[in-house]
Amino acid sequence: MGFITADAALKSQYDVIVVGSGAGGGQAAYTLAMEGARVLMLEAGRRYDPTTETPMFQTPEQAPLRGWITTDKPFGFYDATVDGGWEVPGEPYVQGSTKASEQFNWWRARMLGGRTNHWGRISLRNGPYDFKPRTRDGLGFDWPISYEELAPYYDKVEMLIGVYGSKEGLENTPDSPDGVLLPAPKPLVSDLLIGRAGGKLGIPMVACHRAVLTEQLDWKRSPARLHPGNAAAQAIIAADMKKRAACFWATPCGRGCSIRANYQSTTVHLPPALETGRLDIVTDAMVREVTLAKNGNASGVIAVDRKTRRDFQVTARAVVLAASALESVRILLNSTPAGLANSSGKLGKYLMDTVGSDLSGQIPLLENIPPHNEDGVAGGHLYSPWWLYKEQLAGKLGFARGYHIEFGGGRHMPELSTAMGLEWLTGGSYGAKFKEDARRYYGSMVYFAGRGEMIPNEHSYCEIDPVIKDKWGIPVLRFHWRWSEHETRQAAHMQKTFAQIIEAMGGRVQGRVETDGSKAIAAGGSIIHEVGGAIMGDNPRDSVVNKWCQAWDVKNLFLADGAPFPSNADKNPTLTIMANAWRVADHILDRMRRKEL
Repeated sequence: MGFITADAALKSQYDVIVVGSGAGGGQAAYTLAMEGARVLMLEAGRRYDPTTETPMFQTPEQAPLRGWITTDKPFGFYDATVDGGWEVPGEPYVQGSTKASEQFNWWRARMLGGRTNHWGRISLRNGPYDFKPRTRDGLGFDWPISYEELAPYYDKVEMLIGVYGSKEGLENTPDSPDGVLLPAPKPLVSDLLIGRAGGKLGIPMVACHRAVLTEQLDWKRSPARLHPGNAAAQAIIAADMKKRAACFWATPCGRGCSIRANYQSTTVHLPPALETGRLDIVTDAMVREVTLAKNGNASGVIAVDRKTRRDFQVTARAVVLAASALESVRILLNSTPAGLANSSGKLGKYLMDTVGSDLSGQIPLLENIPPHNEDGVAGGHLYSPWWLYKEQLAGKLGFARGYHIEFGGGRHMPELSTAMGLEWLTGGSYGAKFKEDARRYYGSMVYFAGRGEMIPNEHSYCEIDPVIKDKWGIPVLRFHWRWSEHETRQAAHMQKTFAQIIEAMGGRVQGRVETDGSKAIAAGGSIIHEVGGAIMGDNPRDSVVNKWCQAWDVKNLFLADGAPFPSNADKNPTLTIMANAWRVADHILDRMRRKEL
């Protein structure tokens, strides 16, 4: 067992096929393999090993173009994403409208571990309100599960991957039980100033929750809590936890991590799952469709070997799609002429992304401060949870859902952009004066990014384009997208709030504070938090899967990524994807033990 070829996979018998190796696929495969199932994982991208491929200590000037962004590296040369981005050569997608406001940008990563190698590691729990939003304000959909049902799985995921944070007792911002979270890093100087300004405005600033090890995991006690009654699994994960080192503040997390200090599926989920001897992985395997047996159950999948361009078919007792929300939806839409598991007609419907808007400013108090220790986790130490629930419920804000604030500053490693764009402060300078200005303003900038909830709407969906196919001959997705006024007004509120914080710090706002929310809001897909398309529900007439993310129409077909989400809370979705994938995998195991699958 381990990394194998497509030909080898054809000769083996599996309990479960897992399509995708990121947050959902990695978690599902981990849980299934650790608890006794024989699993085949199919990954569309290439094999990737961050322990050998991560540029841990290279500085920007050592990279081409000084590490600057390109089409194939939208987040810079050192970003961990392989063969991915919003544009993937040979793998197009189509827009259903020519209007700029109705475009959807689809991010993909063609690599083992998917986006978990690149992501920001912000790991926030959905709160009780987030699972029942329609009950609260009459809009969108409720989840068929509650926070209480998912809470034990949040606990497990946080203990397994390692999440730092604090307990604050804030509304709809759940605390973790004692012994689950790791200590949060200390705030930076800029964080303290932002926190002081936020306090004046009544905006809470608390420790962020991020999947980075600030100390070694508790390998003595956590294994028994993760896998009660399973001594073999406990021994495997205890040994694996010992191999993960605490962060020593050397490298931006987006590069990956060779010491396994942050969460990536490739460093956290897959190594112990492989150690069980019950997981096989085939990379460069682009799944095109789910196949059906005569009794209507899923028999397996057909995939394309990206290297040989040959199709191959594998079989199993159950199929789990976790290829990322829209890729899983695409596979289902391509599986039968009308779309597999689509008796409700809802497949591809209710796509959502996170509402985004940002603003930066310059703070004179941060100019020319003495050099000091700014060790940190290459991401947010603090953040602001949504704080206006009562005002919003009373109808005082003009939009129905909230946002959290991510912010930062500090004297990070200088790069090409450090001295760019200073004209708004200097009026334009050259030579010795330019160098003086660069030194003066270095470290005095702060930035704010809002991340808010989108309410699902019937105008945001995807379908199969009738003409265009990718280079593997697989029909591609065509996107339709529209923000409602709830989202655009929310984006305008973000802009106003960020400007108030900057001004409360005695700073200057860079650029325009946009009052028109339709101009302030980031394009659909650009925040890379897309979910939905195969939503879960209590009724097969208006949802694609049930509360266990099991297709209503195909009893041995499950989804374990963001596709089943009926809503997209302001909390980043990755932690919820993993918690739900663990819950779904437990359900599959239980059904298999009872011989119902």
